[in-house]
Amino acid sequence: MRTPIRRTAALLLTAAALAGSLAPMAAAAPAEPQEAECRTRIHGSRATAVCFNGHARPDRVQLHVECARWWDPDMDTAPVTVDPARHASLAQRCWLEIRHAWVTHTPG
Repeated sequence: MRTPIRRTAALLLTAAALAGSLAPMAAAAPAEPQEAECRTRIHGSRATAVCFNGHARPDRVQLHVECARWWDPDMDTAPVTVDPARHASLAQRCWLEIRHAWVTHTPG
């Protein structure tokens, strides 16, 4: 007859063996986003973004600008496709100050 300690040890060893057999499936790394790397810069009333696509798939990028004044309309550039190993520059402006500028990505 097994003692409770030996039974617990046997269960722990079985659980460890099962966990070890499932580990390669659970350890699969999540896929990296395939987006171009963009650097956004604001200087006064102008915003620019320079994007480089270091991936094998094209990426469509678009610069969005939120103006600081309520009467100044927010602006977006037209989407631009950045092919693999290529750069793209985007620019947009407000009449006065810019509150925020960002780039969106769409697989292309």
